[in-house]
Amino acid sequence: MDILRILDDLHHLAVDRPKSYFGLTVGLNKDEVSMQIAKVRASLPNEVKAAAVTVRESERIVDSAREDASITLEGARKEAERLTAEAQREANRILEQARIQQERMIAESEILRISKAQAEEIRSTADRDAGQMRRGAEKYAFDVLCQLEGVVGKVMSVVDRGKAEMVRPEPLPAQPQRERVRA
Repeated sequence: MDILRILDDLHHLAVDRPKSYFGLTVGLNKDEVSMQIAKVRASLPNEVKAAAVTVRESERIVDSAREDASITLEGARKEAERLTAEAQREANRILEQARIQQERMIAESEILRISKAQAEEIRSTADRDAGQMRRGAEKYAFDVLCQLEGVVGKVMSVVDRGKAEMVRPEPLPAQPQRERVRA
């Protein structure tokens, strides 16, 4: 119990707030009550007064510590919010970079797939064209050989006729026919 506080409360009730009933103020003699309270205060040992001062100082320190703790907690809360927001921004940035990297890799993969497909199509077309060209060249060579065979055949016929004419005996010159006498 804080005796000094009780004395303050008693002073307030008796001196500062007298009761009034039907226009009459009822109460104690203010001066006398004040004097008695002052005497009680004066007669209290110094240790009680020092203890009261210590209690008040302790209460002030506790209140100050509570206020400091409240300020520190508020600062820590704000710092935690700032760090959380910063971490969230960093996480979002990293996620965005990962998304962009993924899209780039997918695009590169798609480009590679398309390039391979185009290369395969070009190779197939080249193989098909080469086959057609080879068949065309073979047909051309066959046609040329057939024409050559025809020409060579004609040449051979001419050669054979020429040889045949050379081998054929020449007809003897025609002798005049003698008339036969009939006898």
